[in-house]
Amino acid sequence: MPHASMKGVNDLILQAARGRPTSRPPVWFMRQAGRYQKEYQEIRRRYTLPEIVQNPEVCAEVTLLPVKQLGVDAAILFADITTPLYGMGVELDLVEGKGPVIHRPIRDSKGVEALRPLEPEEAVPFVLETIRLLKRELEVPLIGFAGAPFTLASYLIEGGPSRQFKEVKAFMYREEALWHQLLEKLTQAMARYLKAQVEAGADLLQVFDSWVGALSPADYRRYVKPHMARLFQELRPLGVPVIHFGVGTMGLLKEMQEAGGDVMGLDHHTPLPWAREALGQTPIQGNLDPVVLFAPKEVIRREVERILAENAGRPGHIFNLGHGILPGTPVEHVRYVVELLKEKEEAA
Repeated sequence: MPHASMKGVNDLILQAARGRPTSRPPVWFMRQAGRYQKEYQEIRRRYTLPEIVQNPEVCAEVTLLPVKQLGVDAAILFADITTPLYGMGVELDLVEGKGPVIHRPIRDSKGVEALRPLEPEEAVPFVLETIRLLKRELEVPLIGFAGAPFTLASYLIEGGPSRQFKEVKAFMYREEALWHQLLEKLTQAMARYLKAQVEAGADLLQVFDSWVGALSPADYRRYVKPHMARLFQELRPLGVPVIHFGVGTMGLLKEMQEAGGDVMGLDHHTPLPWAREALGQTPIQGNLDPVVLFAPKEVIRREVERILAENAGRPGHIFNLGHGILPGTPVEHVRYVVELLKEKEEAA
């Protein structure tokens, strides 16, 4: 079970995720470990991405890099959202600069039936071992994560990343019963995967529904929301806060909030004051534009100050980007954001 108290650990993010007042907003970054760090690039010269994820010592080292380098208030497990799919019998490659490529995209009932139930201890023992290693070293909470059923289904049906989401939406409209069967399987698998991460020591969770912004609110309600509600229901007994995040989801935010999650992640297209109004007391995470990190420091300061002013001191704000850190981002600019947030504490 999760750790009720985190003695000697900076638990700001856990407090904020529960809507409690904090001395300043905690800060971490999506994709805070990765290609923008030269230390990570050196590790990547020796290992492929799947090799890093499958080697607990190396994976723990990569996960810890930004915590040591930036002073962030949380670590996020280094993995890919497609990692558990291998354990469901999916053949895929992670292609540099492109993302996951599925060898046999799912287009019919045979493809759906071929998906095996996920047994995390057998399928991803390396992920769980990485978490156990990290918990011995970390002095900040550890975020476990998984892809949401729609986002995983979009990879499985499209065969890889997509702009139009034509195949996945056509499948959804054409094969409604089969679609629900597929999402049910993915929901069960991700519930087990996330549960295993918490049992191994993860202190909070994030569910990435990165591509769900491709749907209209009506389609979200019909094809996705019941499965998300089921997923969050399965996670509730774990007793850890869960962050629910998607991109391009301003029009879906209320529906997503109703589906579940303790914290709603905001992308940078979603105005923070509007979200606060729409979501009531629900804690939020976000939402600096990742490209601002390429700007001069005075612009970064201005934008960070703007977001803090828009939140107006309300409790339950986790500072983050509106999406992941981009390759080529200057490390000192990422660190500067953390310094700006920590200044707030000193001033308080």
